Amino acid sequence: MKIGVPKEIKNHEYRVGMTPAAVHELCNHEHRVYVETNAGAAIGFTDEDYRQAGARILDTAQEVFDAAELIVKVKEPQAAERAMLRPDHTLFTYLHLAPDQAQTDDLVKSGATCIAYETVTDRTGRLPLLAPMSEVAGRMSIQAGAHCLEKAMGGRGVLLGGVPGVSPAKVAIIGGGVVGQNALAMAVGMGAQVTVLDRNMDVLRMLDNLYGNRISTLFSTAQTLDQAVTESDLVIGGVLIPGASAPKLVTRDMIKRMPEGSVIVDVAIDQGGCTETSKATTHDDPTYVVDGVVHYCVANMPGAVARTSTLALNNVTLPFVAALANKGPVQAMKDDPHLLAGLNVSGGKVTYREVAEATGHSYTDPESLLGS
Repeated sequence: MKIGVPKEIKNHEYRVGMTPAAVHELCNHEHRVYVETNAGAAIGFTDEDYRQAGARILDTAQEVFDAAELIVKVKEPQAAERAMLRPDHTLFTYLHLAPDQAQTDDLVKSGATCIAYETVTDRTGRLPLLAPMSEVAGRMSIQAGAHCLEKAMGGRGVLLGGVPGVSPAKVAIIGGGVVGQNALAMAVGMGAQVTVLDRNMDVLRMLDNLYGNRISTLFSTAQTLDQAVTESDLVIGGVLIPGASAPKLVTRDMIKRMPEGSVIVDVAIDQGGCTETSKATTHDDPTYVVDGVVHYCVANMPGAVARTSTLALNNVTLPFVAALANKGPVQAMKDDPHLLAGLNVSGGKVTYREVAEATGHSYTDPESLLGS
């Protein structure tokens, strides 16, 4: 199969869809890989590295799209990239379609087969291709939040871990999933006073067993959430409904009652954000202030640590890329229902129910398309 790896063009996005090591694996199976020049240069993967791995280097994204059948990316295709898609293309990348009407409409119009990393499942129902980036984002959320709490960044001027004789910052983590657990590990390690909220008692028991009296756990209700948010210096939003828009759990009224200079890091912003005041930002301009509260809502947080993120992502995507290339997309999805769960758009139809509901498109059962 002909596989294309374009250079990412989203703001400050330095990750790359395939590393030279991943390219080498596919070329060893007699697939052709086309990589846009300098696709990985920002994180130390040179064109020569890709050539030695067996790839052919092309000058433009258009050439890559023209040559390839399977397009492997990291972030959702931008408008210019969506215009290059053809009905015979298979696109494999993060999509986050539910809050993105324009992208959904363009992908439907393209006729391409579009498989989203974030909805591919495993045998336990977890999301293995989302997990490594959630791990990165969860850990980064505490770094970013601690930085934003500094006075020069508009924050309260509070040190996350405090010092002897001075209380540490209060941190509320909404959601005890992968993002929340990684944020928790960092926050506890830095000495913060942490409360985790979730509606899954098994998750809360697990975290209580791990951390004991070093943290507080709360069953998430409107009342407990309100109290935790309004009393915190730093709030981490880590909620997720697979494929769907994030619920707006933190209201504007809660924001108004938070301490002046407190910080919200909304890791759920890829799916629209979990606060009523969230809007996507970039690494160029990562924060804004609403009612005295600093909001950090960067939609591609892991892009800031692009080399680590690329390596972590390739570790989990490579087996799926190999299956798509070796078997072809239709057979690969027939053989693997977990890969089929990643199919969001195909042949001009939306094949993921939550995306269809969020964007006003009719829903088509993905299995009905596998024979076509």
